[in-house]
Formats: sequence, C-alpha cells, structure tokens
Amino acid sequence: MKVKQKFAGRNCELCCASLMICAVMLFAPRVTGQSEQTAAAYTAMQERIRTLSDAVDRLQAQVQQSQHELAELKEQLASLRTSAGLIAVPDAGQSQPAGAADLAVAVAELREAQAMQATQIATLDQAKVETASKYPLKLSGMIVMNGFVNTRRMDVAATPTVALSGSGSTGVSVRQTIIGLDVNGPNVFGARTHGDLRLDMNAAASGSGYSGGYTLGLLRLRTAHVDLNWDRTQAFFALDRALLSPETPSSLTAVAEPALAWSGNLWAWNPQAGISYNVLTTRASALRTQAALIDVVDPPPLFSTTQSGTYAPPSTSELSRWPGVEGRIAYEDVHQDSGLRLGVSGYFAPHRTSSVVYKFDSWAGAADFQVPVSRYTQFSGSAYWGSALGGLGAGAYKDYVARSSGGEFYYRVLDDHGGWVQWKQKTGEQLEFNEAFGIDNVPAGQLRPYAFTTPVSYYNLTRNRTFTGNVIYSPSAYLLFSLEYRRIMSSYVTAPTMSGDVIGVGAGYKF
Repeated sequence: MKVKQKFAGRNCELCCASLMICAVMLFAPRVTGQSEQTAAAYTAMQERIRTLSDAVDRLQAQVQQSQHELAELKEQLASLRTSAGLIAVPDAGQSQPAGAADLAVAVAELREAQAMQATQIATLDQAKVETASKYPLKLSGMIVMNGFVNTRRMDVAATPTVALSGSGSTGVSVRQTIIGLDVNGPNVFGARTHGDLRLDMNAAASGSGYSGGYTLGLLRLRTAHVDLNWDRTQAFFALDRALLSPETPSSLTAVAEPALAWSGNLWAWNPQAGISYNVLTTRASALRTQAALIDVVDPPPLFSTTQSGTYAPPSTSELSRWPGVEGRIAYEDVHQDSGLRLGVSGYFAPHRTSSVVYKFDSWAGAADFQVPVSRYTQFSGSAYWGSALGGLGAGAYKDYVARSSGGEFYYRVLDDHGGWVQWKQKTGEQLEFNEAFGIDNVPAGQLRPYAFTTPVSYYNLTRNRTFTGNVIYSPSAYLLFSLEYRRIMSSYVTAPTMSGDVIGVGAGYKF
C-alpha cells in the first residue's frame, strides 16, 4: 500500500540520521585535540549537528502523526463495514477483501439517495398547503382558454350543445378554467382516506349551463369525492356522473360541459353514496361490482320561475322522499385508462311534482365499453335506454311534458335512448386524435301532442346529434393545445332540423 511505503521511507531517513550523529560523536574528541586552526571547523560541525537533530525531531513528530491518522482511518473503515454488515477491516499485513470495492459503491449510492431525498423533501415542503388537520393539501387545476366560431346561433356560444335558428357568433372564453383540491387523510377502520373537489367559472352560463344548483357567483362546484379505500373494497361519497356513465369523450374545448353533452353522454353530476367491491381479482384484471344511492337533480328549467330570496325548491326526486338506486358490474383491466373494460348498469328513482300530485319513475339500463384495438388506438363508448332521464343529462332536457285542457293537467313521461362512441388514435405521448359521435333521442310521437307554439325551443326538442373530431397536442406535461370541429344537428317536432358548425381552438396550462 502507498501509506506503508511512505512510512518505510521515513524510517530509513531516521536511521541514517541517527548513524551520522553517532559517528560525529565518536570522532569529536580527536578533532578537539588538534590545533586551533580546526576550532572553527569544529564549531560549524556542532551547528550542523543541532540542525540535523531538529530535523530528526520533526520527522519523528510527522511519523507519529501519520500513525495516528492511519489508526483513525482503520477505525472509520471498520465502523462503515460494521454498519454495512460486512467483516472487520483486516490488518495492514493482510490482503484487502473484494468487499471493499462493493463497500465504496454502496457508500456512494447511499450518499446519492440521501441527496435525492433531501431534494424531494425540499420540493414537497414548498408544494404543501397548510391545513387545520395538518394533512397535506394539493392545489391543482387547469387554466383553459377556448376560442370559437359558430356558423349558426347556439344555445350557449362558448359551450354549445344545441343548434337554434339565427346567425352565428365568434368569441373567446376562459370560463372553462378548472381549480382542484386533493387531500390524503388518515387511515380509518384500516382504510386509506382520500378527498378531492373540482370547481370552474361557468356558473353564469344560461340555457344549457346545467349546474345542479351548486354555484357561488361565478364559481361552480363540478365534482367532489370522499373515498375510503381497502384492498378490494371502496366506500365513496361523490358528486359526479352516475354509475351508468363512467367515462366521457376527450376534448379540450368542451370542458365546462363535457363533449357530446345532451347528445348521448350521461354527464350530469349528482350526489351519490355507495360501495364498490372487486369480486374476482387477478394481477391483470378485476370483476368490479358497484351499488349506490343517488339524489337525482332536475333538468335545467325550461321556463323562468319566481323565487323569494335564496330559496331553492326541492327536486322532484327529493319530493318523493325516496332516494334513487343504481348499480353496475364490470370487467376492468388493471390499466383502466388504456385497458379493456366492459360494463352493464341499471338505475331507478321515484319522482313527484310540486305543483300537483303527479308521481312518475325514472329508470335506465346502460352498457359501457373500452376496447384497445392496438397499442396506439382505442374504441370506447356507452349506450342507454330508459325513461325520464333529464336529470342525468339526456331526455332532450326534459323528464316529462304537460299541458292543460279544461282546467285539467295532462302529463306524459318521455322515453329516451341514445349513446356515444369514440375512436382514439395516439402517435405517442404528445399527440392524439379523437373522432366521436353521440345521439339522444326522445320519440317524436310522445312529444308532439304536448308541443308549444314556439317552433324552436328546448321544450320541442326531440333529437340531438353531435359529431366531433379533434387533435390534442401536449408538448410537455403541463401544456395542451387543441383544434376541434363539431357538427350539431338538433331536431324539433315543430320545425325542420337545425344544423350548425363549431370550430374551436383551445389552450390549457396544468398546475
């Protein structure tokens, strides 16, 4: 070893210096017996002896210091080996084991992991939002700006769903911006708890700006969840889509009201409480069963109503004093976003009107699917058939129609069927293409006897169809850009079909 060679060289220098001192001391008496001419030489020799003695003393001190440092080095190496579960450091005369190199690599990896953890802790400390419960709260969302060109008058220019008669419009909106909060709480009854909510700025939308009544100024509560998660079971409280419609088509320009809303997409957000249980689970898939109670809200009011103060009347479902029920069973791949999914579901809810005692039931059966055709393509969709589905986002904005004759009121609950399909292609993580079609259809024969004299209105709407195609480009994990085309075709029992084109551009920034 280099350290041993260094010590050997210093010992040789020490021995040579000692021999020189002894030789000088032996011959010194002979020199003093000579003539006075040699006195000066003798004095100079003594000075050299003193200088050499000082050098020897310094060399001895350096050797002792080096030996002390070597002892400390051995102790530190032995301590590291002990903490790493290795054997003790061998003596200087023994050969080094192969584990010494492994120890050096392990120490380097440990230091690298500690540095990475310190960086992550510092990042989390910056991202944490302080809460009263001391559990970290995550703030997220997406700033969305969409520009639009409508070739015909639409119900809501920035978020169109129905084509009306009249000229088109052009504009820009940021009302579809989303704000989200997520929190992971303590374990309760052995379950992991989680909560989240999402808000947007679309509360002021008129017409089809369906909000479910959860608004505050410009803010609108979109969805909310509280989950208790065990290994195979989940209990949940949610404001979200019904179990009949677990997914929605992809779009960046239709966010406030999801793509194909009121055209076959049962998108409406309703309060629910339920449980989910995986009956059969494997490493790649699961058979999931779900059941929930649902408080179905009424569809958007078709006529202006007079209210006093902030009073909000109960919905027809709440007036029945019985909650709705829903259930779903589905085969789901472990990769829920891109894997195979096949599901069937059902729904039932009683209703009662407030003006007169009229009772009716809403019900539906539905099927949903997601089929990965290849690594880069996916086919998905949903279909339903039922009655009085306005509260779920279908039924042409209605649960029932009514008319009066001779002081008597006549009601008719409307049947409904529809659905949507989407074809998705991905060329990578940054670019995707989507084409989708949706339809919601109320039988015209049921609606026509109750039609109003106003030709074009929600009340007279019998069928709504939308075709959409878009490209979404994401150059980074935080930026999104989209170009979208929509063709909306709305049919009325008292007027020809109204068709209009929507060209939209969208830009989003996730935070």
